[in-house]
Amino acid sequence: MQKISKIAVLTSGGDAPGMNPCIRAVVRTAIYNGLHVAGVRQGYQGLIDNNMYDMDPRSVSNILNLGGTILKTARCLPFRTDEGMETAYKNLKANGIDGLVVIGGDGTFTGALRFSKKYPDIAVIGVPGTIDNDLYGSTYTLGFDTATNTVIEAIDKIRDTADAHDRLFFIEVMGRDSGAIALRAGISCGAEAILLPERDTAIEHLIENLKAGQYNKKSSSIVIVAEGDKRGAYDLAEEVRKQVKFYDIKVTILGHLQRGGSPSAFDRILGSRLGFAAVNALIKGETQKMVGLEANHIKLTDLEEALTQHQFKLEEDLMEMSDILSI
Repeated sequence: MQKISKIAVLTSGGDAPGMNPCIRAVVRTAIYNGLHVAGVRQGYQGLIDNNMYDMDPRSVSNILNLGGTILKTARCLPFRTDEGMETAYKNLKANGIDGLVVIGGDGTFTGALRFSKKYPDIAVIGVPGTIDNDLYGSTYTLGFDTATNTVIEAIDKIRDTADAHDRLFFIEVMGRDSGAIALRAGISCGAEAILLPERDTAIEHLIENLKAGQYNKKSSSIVIVAEGDKRGAYDLAEEVRKQVKFYDIKVTILGHLQRGGSPSAFDRILGSRLGFAAVNALIKGETQKMVGLEANHIKLTDLEEALTQHQFKLEEDLMEMSDILSI
């Protein structure tokens, strides 16, 4: 079992609310256990550029309520190369670092796993930080709850103007490979239709539902479209506009506002639990693992499994319910 004396923590890929509470938990848990901690700025790019600094308990004061990440994040193509990884490894060794906590999504974990296999003397633990909630091994990922609440708040406001003007709004939300945000936000906001990457909704069926809603005297309609839907919100709106004449049709792309904002209580606690668990996993000699939450318990999953089993299935009852409750 490798004894850890100093760890580094970084955030990589897209930012997600809850990353800062996780960083805070990593730093303070490590120091409580007598370890030294370095923060890495700009993700894997910071490893290559040797952009690291020593952290103490006060380095993470008053960050629980902050969105984004105090360590910053970046996409880093050089880290995908052998030369880039070698530079990162040398910088870690020069700083006396023998453990690494990486917070991010599947792209982050792919790099972490490859790096750990190449340099096994650096123990690596991953923390799932992505608003898409699409990583195997954790029921919820950091940022998903906050992002969903942000979407719900935006849709509620759009519903007000839709109702005032008898409008049909197509609202596109994030979710390239997962419809998790779209599904939960759609149910929470009473959307008339929810279009997901996980299932194919025929345009004819959508139009039938909208016509049925108009027949039932609905004064407005909301259609939620996950960005991973192959047609996209604008194309769908154009197709519907040709056949649905009783609504003024508008399109809203919520975009990156879904990533920002103060993390919810759930994401603050989840980030704290996962950061705490990540450090304890390193202390126990674990490596190439992801810490996750299943059935409200912390679970360790092999990074290899988290990536190869990359299939977060949406709940069948929620998908069935979304159709029934939209009548």
